[in-house]
Amino acid sequence: MTDIADNLARVNDRIAAAAARADRDPAALTLVAVSKTWPAERIAEAAEAGQIDFGENKVQELIAKAPALPDHLCWHLIGHLQKNKVRKVLPLCGLIHSVDSLDLARRIDRIAGEESLRCEGLLQVNVAGDDAKFGFSVEEAREAFAEIAGLEQLAIRGLMTVPAYDEDPEKVRPHFARLRDLRDELAEASGLDLPELSMGMSHDFEVAIEEGATLVRVGSAIFGQRDYSNGG
Repeated sequence: MTDIADNLARVNDRIAAAAARADRDPAALTLVAVSKTWPAERIAEAAEAGQIDFGENKVQELIAKAPALPDHLCWHLIGHLQKNKVRKVLPLCGLIHSVDSLDLARRIDRIAGEESLRCEGLLQVNVAGDDAKFGFSVEEAREAFAEIAGLEQLAIRGLMTVPAYDEDPEKVRPHFARLRDLRDELAEASGLDLPELSMGMSHDFEVAIEEGATLVRVGSAIFGQRDYSNGG
């Protein structure tokens, strides 16, 4: 099958075009292929086509798939992380996009210390104030950042957001811009390098790139529409 390879090529072409419009280097962008609900065989096909970074929403899927796939792949947890599953995910995950509360940040830091690990994460910020989404409010992120930045085993690399779906990507552009502005504000106030902005999915990643995204989370444009008939 070549559909995934073809889809990856098209997505990477779109990433390069969006980067060019924004006068950005496409090499500074990371495509995270969102593989939730897809079996290891389909992920392996994407890996064979050169994809390295994969995103999973659920810890149980990450635990099941990662050992069955090549060791060189980098796994991103992009869904909500329950505190009681932190210990399971830390050894497998290169980057946790969804550090969505101060309590979770403290738990990750403590368990990473107990396991002699250093974890990299992003603060999930609910910039749109959407009650259906997890994450810090903008003000909560400002208030908690100094403590989180001081944690020893959790290194915050930037911010992430998941705006509500809108068919018109232009309507979510202000949310992406607000996340970038907040990142810049926190970096200046703390003196820390916060290089990463995780924002944008299959329907709006080009706008996200134009607004500064460094990590785009693309699933259906690579793997196709998901089959949720099995409850996944």
